[in-house]
Amino acid sequence: MATCPECDAEIEVDEFDVDKGDLISCPDCGSNLEVSSIAPLELEAVDEDEDDDDDDDDEKEDDDLDDADDADDDDTTEDLDE
Repeated sequence: MATCPECDAEIEVDEFDVDKGDLISCPDCGSNLEVSSIAPLELEAVDEDEDDDDDDDDEKEDDDLDDADDADDDDTTEDLDE
C-alpha cells in the first residue's frame, strides 16, 4: 500500500508489479505519480509542466537564433545598397 502525496489517499500497488521510475495515476485525485522507492513503496507527484517548460525553452532559443539571422540579413542588405 502507498499513499498519494497529493491527496493522501491509500493506493493499492503491487510492489512486485512496479519498478522504480514507473508512472501510475492516483484513482482518487487523478494525479500522475512516479514510483520513487520500492522498499518501502513510495510515490512522488510528477510535475506535468516540466516537459512543457523544456519545450518553451527550446522555442525561445529558436526565436533568438532567428532574430540573430534576421539581423545578419539586414546588414547584408544595407551593404548592397551602398
